[in-house]
Amino acid sequence: MSSRPVRIPGPDHPITVTPAGGRVVVRFGDQVIADTRHALSLKEASYPAVLYIPREDADMVLLRRTEHTTWCPYKGEASYYSLPGNSEAAINAIWTYETPSEYVAAIGNHLAFYPDRVTIEHTPD
Repeated sequence: MSSRPVRIPGPDHPITVTPAGGRVVVRFGDQVIADTRHALSLKEASYPAVLYIPREDADMVLLRRTEHTTWCPYKGEASYYSLPGNSEAAINAIWTYETPSEYVAAIGNHLAFYPDRVTIEHTPD
């Protein structure tokens, strides 16, 4: 975890992590990148919910880790992966919190995908 201060979610900036339920399939073009029934849904303040996929349900062989990182004061430092190929849409299309803050610890070892770069099919039970 970085030495930067972590903020605590609260009424002014709520964060919830819940099971997404159902099946989630992530595709990049015609290629299935992830397929799971164990996705988590993270809802943060007024932002749209983000689905987090367990790494064990993603084809990690297809992904390339990059040097890019970002910081969220509520979740911690995010690392990035790129999808197959070198298109602009593929680069840094996936983020992950490898050591998330304690308030969102459940998303550790999960991947999130930019929805404008992949197709995310969520079929609730």
